[in-house]
Amino acid sequence: MRQWANILLELTKFRISLFATLSSSVSFMLANQGISREIILPTAGVFFLACGSCALNQYQERKSDRLMERTQGRPIPSKRLNPRTALKISLSLLSLGALILLLGTNAIAFGLGAFAIFWYHAIYTPLKRRTPFAVIPGALVGAIPPMIGWVSGGGHLHDPQVLAISFLFYIWQAPHFWILLFNFGSDYEKGGFPSLDRVFTQAQFRRILFLWIFATGVTCFMIPLFGILKSPLMIGGLFGIGGWLLWKAYRFLRGQPPESHVQSIFKAVNIYVLWVMVCFGLDPFFRAFRIFT
Repeated sequence: MRQWANILLELTKFRISLFATLSSSVSFMLANQGISREIILPTAGVFFLACGSCALNQYQERKSDRLMERTQGRPIPSKRLNPRTALKISLSLLSLGALILLLGTNAIAFGLGAFAIFWYHAIYTPLKRRTPFAVIPGALVGAIPPMIGWVSGGGHLHDPQVLAISFLFYIWQAPHFWILLFNFGSDYEKGGFPSLDRVFTQAQFRRILFLWIFATGVTCFMIPLFGILKSPLMIGGLFGIGGWLLWKAYRFLRGQPPESHVQSIFKAVNIYVLWVMVCFGLDPFFRAFRIFT
């Protein structure tokens, strides 16, 4: 039973799926100005869609995963799970998530979820084999869960606030993925994926990565301009984490050799977006109890 549970956690990329779910949940709380029992169904729907999507991606890329050291240990290439079984699991999870959104939220949330699945598997996944810049259109997938949470919480899709939130999650994904390319470029090429090393020199790539990380940090400074956060403490926290990421980006740019700073900046980018979600999630409670407001 424990072995089967571990296989499921790996197949569904539990941590990535949980991240998408959290981004949806905090957006719900911002739109709803607090937490309520109505958050359960959209949260569950996004979670199952994310789990099913990650599983389906591993099924789609099972042949490439066998060729890369980084992914050889995944359930399908390691032969711990039959590809057909993985496909059945992924389709079951996707169907369950879509059904929950359809019956438990609204048509817009369901439509956004369906679009995310289509874009990820029909557009982004094949595009990764053609260009190392596939993450630019592909990052749209990560911007959709916050939209689902927002419209499920009573917000409007055309609201500038949700566009600002979604843009933050969109722009974060490019440096996140490109740092992996920086670290595992040759391994990706073994799997048939083009690497940025073939397009840019190491120095050029480092400067481009710095600009994307810098832009990611600056984005959180724009959030208060849209009136999304009300608590001065949470706004201060947002400014603090943004400034911290800018400092880490500068250290990455100036680091010699750059390889020694790759792991550090990768952790920093992920810590940054987690703390942004903490600020988003806590702001409604600070408003409700008038703490530091």
